[in-house]
Amino acid sequence: MNEIEIKDNDFQRQFETIVEGHLAKIEYSSQERKIFLTKLIIPEEISKEGFKEEFIEAVLVIIQEKNLRVVPTSPQIAGFLRKNSRKYKDMLPVGIRI
Repeated sequence: MNEIEIKDNDFQRQFETIVEGHLAKIEYSSQERKIFLTKLIIPEEISKEGFKEEFIEAVLVIIQEKNLRVVPTSPQIAGFLRKNSRKYKDMLPVGIRI
């Protein structure tokens, strides 16, 4: 897996990266010690195989380092967490199941 350089754009409340000249982003909102991942936007022009999973995983690492809980409100991110539930179940707030 290649390292993706991700910027946490606090002002626009999104994690972003440039791939193949295009901006991919995950929008979020935060409340207390939780981060709500609300929208995943990957331009169609990004053709890199497996990029979506790689991007989500890299963002989750950043969130984990900040010691925050994740609430996936984006269906794509919820699906990723469901598929990888063993690895990320500890990041979900108490009472949240996907």
